[in-house]
Amino acid sequence: MRDNYKVPLFRLKRRSDLSKFDFITTEQISMCKDIIGQERGIKALKFGLSIKKKGYNVFVTGITGTGRNSHSYSIAKNFADKRDTPSDWCYVYNFKKPENPIAIRLKPGEGTIFKKKMKELMEKLEIEIPKSFGSKGHEDKKSEVLHHYQKKIEDIIEELNIMAKEHNFVFKQTEKGLLSIPLIDGRPMKESEMENLSEEEIGEVRKNSRQLISKAFDVVKKIRQIEEELKSKIEKLNEETACEVVDFYSAHLETYFSENKAVVDYLNEVKESIIDNIEEFIDEEETTELHAILNRGNKSEDFFIKYEVNLFIDKSNNSGAPVIREANPTYYNLLGKIEHVNELGMLKTDHTKIRPGAIHEANGGYLIIQAKDILTNPGAWEGLKRALITEEAKIENIGKESILPETIMPEPIPLDLKVIIIGDSYTYQLLYIYDDDFKKMFRIRADFDIEMDRSEENIKKIISFIAQHCSEEGLKPFHKGAIERILEYGSRLAEHQNKLTTRFNEIVEIMYEADAWADQDGSCIVLREHVDKAIDEKVYRNNKFEEKIQELIAEGTILINILGHKVGEINGLSVMGSGQYSFGRPNKITVTTYAGKDGIINIEREVNISGSSHDKGVMILSGYLGEKFATKHPLSLSASITFEQSYGIIDGDSASSTELYALLSSLSDIPINQGIAVTGSVNQKGMIQPIGGVNEKIEGYFKICKLKGLTGEQGVIIPHQNIDNLMLSDEVIEAVNDGNFSIYAIKTIDEGIEILTGIKLGKRDENGNFEEGTISYLVQKKLDRYAKVGEKQR
Repeated sequence: MRDNYKVPLFRLKRRSDLSKFDFITTEQISMCKDIIGQERGIKALKFGLSIKKKGYNVFVTGITGTGRNSHSYSIAKNFADKRDTPSDWCYVYNFKKPENPIAIRLKPGEGTIFKKKMKELMEKLEIEIPKSFGSKGHEDKKSEVLHHYQKKIEDIIEELNIMAKEHNFVFKQTEKGLLSIPLIDGRPMKESEMENLSEEEIGEVRKNSRQLISKAFDVVKKIRQIEEELKSKIEKLNEETACEVVDFYSAHLETYFSENKAVVDYLNEVKESIIDNIEEFIDEEETTELHAILNRGNKSEDFFIKYEVNLFIDKSNNSGAPVIREANPTYYNLLGKIEHVNELGMLKTDHTKIRPGAIHEANGGYLIIQAKDILTNPGAWEGLKRALITEEAKIENIGKESILPETIMPEPIPLDLKVIIIGDSYTYQLLYIYDDDFKKMFRIRADFDIEMDRSEENIKKIISFIAQHCSEEGLKPFHKGAIERILEYGSRLAEHQNKLTTRFNEIVEIMYEADAWADQDGSCIVLREHVDKAIDEKVYRNNKFEEKIQELIAEGTILINILGHKVGEINGLSVMGSGQYSFGRPNKITVTTYAGKDGIINIEREVNISGSSHDKGVMILSGYLGEKFATKHPLSLSASITFEQSYGIIDGDSASSTELYALLSSLSDIPINQGIAVTGSVNQKGMIQPIGGVNEKIEGYFKICKLKGLTGEQGVIIPHQNIDNLMLSDEVIEAVNDGNFSIYAIKTIDEGIEILTGIKLGKRDENGNFEEGTISYLVQKKLDRYAKVGEKQR
């Protein structure tokens, strides 16, 4: 009877056969860089990058190793290569509003030229302006003006002195201006003589001075007017001289950037500033007389910074649009920063301290960011959203740096950017539900799958992928047999005979390690045995915990029976993980039943070590029992179920059918074959449902049976839907072939209980009674007895 449910040998694993492919090693394979197995995700990604509308940024989902990062970059790079190289950007001083530096857009490569030419211009002007002001021509013109006005002043002073003599005074012109000096004996009085004057004589001098001032006021006023005219003339002469020099040396720059209005406007502002501040360009030693006339100030130390160009974005070495992968998207790395320097205890800044962020570097192209990185950096996510919504790259400091006494607000730069964020499905769902801006700005989701069809076309692509990787990474050629083993490994990772994994990082790891084992063997080709070795060694490095559990089972510390028959006891199967490695662990499940009204008690739940899925699975048992055995009378039952010697959280419903078998055994007093372990979920109708980790569960139980001794009676019951998931180890398949181990696939609880006990579950006849001698008959009998006990107690 059990043989009817045995899984045929050929269904335990889908082997690879590349005999129809005409090659021996990967050296004979033509390489292809096609993206493998991600048609849905790639199509969505390409669609998102092709739409030139606001809000069509892309969120790429999938698990690590599916090629999310590499494929996103390569596709973005293909799009970028077909686009024009974006503009250069420079920040320059704003002469009208210094706190708002101006952003200037230039053609790619022109930013460097603009910066260089401005630097050369200012260096030239710093030399040529002083030279022009010290030239004979300028000095002659200045002397002519000075002589002309000096003559006028001298004539007026002469006229003034005629008047002054009447009051016993004389006027002299000094650096401090026009000075009146009293006369004594027809000559100017000395200071010592003034000090020796009597009170009466001082009074007389003061009287004469007041009278003189009253009469000479208009004359002195004329002198001041002439001095103002002189000052104006000198300023005009300086301006003309400066204009000639600046116009001459800036002409080439103006011509070069004549089509860029922003640059032309800036150059005009520069010229006006230079002319207005011409004294900053002239050495004091050469202009002592001029400074005396104009009363100008000294040169400021940082004056020339305002003429420097901050080459903010330089695309001179780029071809096509940029693709930037920001590995550390902090607020400032992403959105730029205004730096400050400490000068005498004061933090100062200017337009040359503006630094770009990733959005500026990627402007005109594509920016790739990891979701976990940007979401864990304070301010970065909100800043990115703000930039995408406003379509402006605005640079502003945050936190303590935003309240510095001296800061600037640079002009924002228009933003033309596609952002690709790479994360998992859970993060996507959280953002979509709780962030309204997210769903507006990231309208495209590109979901990368973990598996693909095991079609001939995909197999060809994987062979090509292996060949390409061998070539690029300097690996030894892979033999056809080695590739066959890798394909089998790919189906094992995908947990399906008709699928292949798309987690190519796992494939690449095995390739690297197989190449290393081939090297140790002195082989120039990677063979199947080297791939086997790589897989086995990877398991060995990670299965210490599994071996410890096996030792405890083998020595009897953990009680697992694989011989005989017992009532209410059964071996269930679970999967445990330890980082890179998952393995199956048998668990003894026991059930006790007795008269009462408590129903089914999940002991794990009672002590808070049961997960919600496991709780659900146990509750389903009540539904099954109620429909099958409580058609005439209410269930009067108390039953307790537990995973023996399990002290951690129990979750998942894959043991629900196992628990039901033990429950039926306890109620019917029919023992269960302890050599057969069970996995599978059950619904309230008694239908068996598929589970995960079927290969690990079978292999885990097989290892225990092998340790304790294979008798041919051991095996595992699995849901029939899981047959396609079987990719078992050769060791298990060999044991099945030799008749030492069996794998059964079932569809219903009826089939499973029959395998475990050798007795049919039984169905109701036309009178509503179960066939005598069946499991159901015995269960009903006991439940009726429990019900009578309950009635007596009432």
